[in-house]
Amino acid sequence: MNTDFKIGGCLRGFSACGCGRQDKQLNTYDYLAGVPLPEGVSDLVEVQFKNTRKGYFRNDNHLTLAKGDIVAVEATPGHDIGVVTLTGQLVPLQIKKACLKPGTEIKRVYRKVRPLDMEKYEEAKAREQDTMIRSRQIAKSLGLDMKIGDVEYQGDGGKAIFYYIADARVDFRKLIKVLAEEFHVRIEMRQIGARQEAGRIGGIGPCGRELCCATWMKNFNSVSTAAARFQDLSPNPQKLAGQCAKLKCCLNYETDTYMEASRQLPPRDVTLETADATFYFFKADILAGLVTYSTDKRLAANLVTISATRAHEVIRLNKQGDKPLSLDNSSSAAPARPIDLAEQDDLTRFDKVKRRRKNNKKGQRPRRNGQGDAETPAAQ
Repeated sequence: MNTDFKIGGCLRGFSACGCGRQDKQLNTYDYLAGVPLPEGVSDLVEVQFKNTRKGYFRNDNHLTLAKGDIVAVEATPGHDIGVVTLTGQLVPLQIKKACLKPGTEIKRVYRKVRPLDMEKYEEAKAREQDTMIRSRQIAKSLGLDMKIGDVEYQGDGGKAIFYYIADARVDFRKLIKVLAEEFHVRIEMRQIGARQEAGRIGGIGPCGRELCCATWMKNFNSVSTAAARFQDLSPNPQKLAGQCAKLKCCLNYETDTYMEASRQLPPRDVTLETADATFYFFKADILAGLVTYSTDKRLAANLVTISATRAHEVIRLNKQGDKPLSLDNSSSAAPARPIDLAEQDDLTRFDKVKRRRKNNKKGQRPRRNGQGDAETPAAQ
């Protein structure tokens, strides 16, 4: 394959054509966009639908498809409408990443959408909000302990997917019959978790950025209170819980770093003996490697903050039967003060220059010529 190719009349790196539909965490950057590839590399395409649903289809009709094209694909039953988000040899890699079950049938791409297809698609999408509200009322009247969070109609309007949340197993057989009679479509129930629902709704987290579950996070790992304990966070449920009312996923991000740093700290149940008093563990700054000790087990009395290295040194001396005179051996050293740029120079230095210039004008100091002789001002 020839790698010396030109894009837009000049040599380029990554092509901007790889940036397509940016829809939350489903976006895929095609870093091979613009690279001439041999024909017949792959006839698979990736198609994205509403929210967090996408699928992989086979282009049996050999249509000329590019990122952003709206196509009609095979569905069960009828057809669905989606947007092409990836083509070429990257699609098999995405299928491998998706971990599809062996023997999964890959459906076909029928055609590019026609005006009639788009009319049916818009009509079906316009019914989703009303359908969701009405389905919630029906579920409540049937006494089902579940919450319907979203409804997605198929492109041809013949099928509707109901996404629901439930804490326990729900028998919704009667609900399906009532919904089918109410909306005259084929019903499919799909259970999602609280984190998936938060990702669908979206929002801004306490960090000031968009929720991770609504941007890039696809797989959700379990989060335990041990992650908060390792980071010495306050066990306040309101602060530890996210918008999904579950523990924040970001608690796992720095847990490994805190666990590695905490191994360098002395044990919390070990007391330090000095010539004057006995010190008990009070608190620790794990990342800074600083430990604060108190002379009282329960109160903050005579607090002394030392490094983890000094704490291990005192523990070693205590085991040998020695007691240092003080816990902090660097107390005599003056603490380093932060540099204040405003204190480096006198703020009135410009005023002094102005006064000097005024004095020079009044005194008329003699000037020197190039030979070093003084010159007097010319007499008027």
